[in-house]
Amino acid sequence: MDRLLLPAIAAFAEVAREGNFTRAAAKLSISPSALSQSIRALEEKLEVRLLNRSTRAVSMTEAGRDLLAQVDPSLAAIKLAVDALQDSGNRPAGEVRINSSRVAAKYLLLPHLAEFHRRYPEIRLEIVVEDEFGDIIREGCDAGIRLREAVGDTMIAVPLCPPISLAIVGAPSYFAANPPPRSPADLVNHDCLGLRHGMSSTISPWEFTDPASGNDQHFQPQGSFTVNSDDLLIDAALEGVGLAMHMDFAVRRHLKTGALVRVLADWCPPFDGFNLYIPTRDQMPPKLRALVDFLTEKRRAMATPNR
Repeated sequence: MDRLLLPAIAAFAEVAREGNFTRAAAKLSISPSALSQSIRALEEKLEVRLLNRSTRAVSMTEAGRDLLAQVDPSLAAIKLAVDALQDSGNRPAGEVRINSSRVAAKYLLLPHLAEFHRRYPEIRLEIVVEDEFGDIIREGCDAGIRLREAVGDTMIAVPLCPPISLAIVGAPSYFAANPPPRSPADLVNHDCLGLRHGMSSTISPWEFTDPASGNDQHFQPQGSFTVNSDDLLIDAALEGVGLAMHMDFAVRRHLKTGALVRVLADWCPPFDGFNLYIPTRDQMPPKLRALVDFLTEKRRAMATPNR
């Protein structure tokens, strides 16, 4: 179909409904003369007269009435679809896909999902859990959540929580049989539980900073238990199996209850926490803007989760 035919048919339908070129031209935001030329071009294209014109009124011919009856429902459907698209584009609605590490999803997102849904019932959240750094563009995600150090400079990063620190923890039952370490050098005498990320073949090293010199130190845990689950790692520490290293907010409630005891805290200084990252702020859809604003609002609460 001629690409100019549909606009001309829509213009004809407007004239037919208004019964007047001037009023129809005003609704279409064009001049009456331009509208008249468009209708004449349509009639020449179809080789049939669609309108009867007089100095005072415009009326449809039989062919014009037949054409309007055929195209009017389709034109109305097109308008409805366009209006719905524009409406949805101006309100927070639709699906938002987030690529997140497991620990961030559990401690920084999950505690606030119910409130977010109550506030934005037309937004559907899908969380893609992946411990390795994900390419959100390639994976079709709108945003990602990772530690700040993992987010590239090409991304826009929005902090989700204040700085965090790593925590070495053990159960009181463990320390009843093993004296607390005073420095990372003492860890060789302890059962240090290992954590693998995903299906990685390597155990994550424990990282420290000497409070006196500021030099970084690394310790490779070699204990009786290794796992690739953050939850099981903490559970093992709670059972007194050995010492575990995890982010402080993940064990905070156990420290408050006394179920776990923290050691070497002065060797674990704070660092930049988790950030939500997006490719660009340009033309950010309302559904994503709503999520960014909501998580920014909850930043303080996220630093002290109740899980």
